[in-house]
Amino acid sequence: MNDQLDPSVHEWTKHKRLILFDGVCNWCNASVSLTIAHDPAGQFKFGTLQSEQAQRILHDLNLPAHDYQTFLLLEEGRVYTKSAAALRVIRQLSKWWPLYYLCVLVPAPLRDVVYDFVARHRYGWMGRRAICRVPTQAERDRFVGS
Repeated sequence: MNDQLDPSVHEWTKHKRLILFDGVCNWCNASVSLTIAHDPAGQFKFGTLQSEQAQRILHDLNLPAHDYQTFLLLEEGRVYTKSAAALRVIRQLSKWWPLYYLCVLVPAPLRDVVYDFVARHRYGWMGRRAICRVPTQAERDRFVGS
């Protein structure tokens, strides 16, 4: 998926890079923590898929609004999902993480098979929280509200 969102309808398109993630998923929260740790310039903002704004975006993209199958990367109004979103994020991180961007050479349908496998098993492997992640004081400016 690589759709464009209408900025007059979706205020979150104003952010250059916004990651929308499952706020109760421990795997997803670990990924957000890793991204924050390797994004010293603070170029990524974060929001939960459970938020009101994200629910509108999911609805407009005809994506599941409860049984999340992917996180979303909004990059200058464009929407990326699954492995395409993950690789676009990894490409911007510090240290050796951008080397994983070479996986872009693997055709997207094959990459997404692996992505879907992880997505199906993430709760079983790492569990889930009762409530969405609450950012620390130091992280607050990186998270967008509902």
